[in-house]
Amino acid sequence: MDTFKLVTHTLSCDMKTGPDIRDITKELDSLLNRGEISTGVMNIFIVGSTGSITTIEYEPGVVEDLKRAIEKLAPPGREYAHELAWHDGNGHSHVQAALLGPSLSIPVRRSQLTLGTWQQVVVINHDNGPRTRKIEVTITGF
Repeated sequence: MDTFKLVTHTLSCDMKTGPDIRDITKELDSLLNRGEISTGVMNIFIVGSTGSITTIEYEPGVVEDLKRAIEKLAPPGREYAHELAWHDGNGHSHVQAALLGPSLSIPVRRSQLTLGTWQQVVVINHDNGPRTRKIEVTITGF
């Protein structure tokens, strides 16, 4: 009988001023290549309120399209109540990150992420300065 396991990892990504988008699929795959879990689920969570996690086809056109869409939804330079309180210029960063979300869960089958052919996992820094982003990864299963 297989034993249920829970494994945790922390990734760190140095990112530029937002929106900066980085593909972390290979790093996530390498965690599964350790052979600890072959069937289960991987949860990916970004620590911080101005970062997000999602999936896209990671190619230059889509990356630029996503950046434009993010900035159109919550553009910098507008008046945000957050900035009125804190005067840090990143009210848009919080709104952008909240719209995309801080986490993602992906099924794991045969020690591989169940992603589409053109689907990669990306981390996004929305903040108005470079940041080192911590990504907490929890893998559960058998």
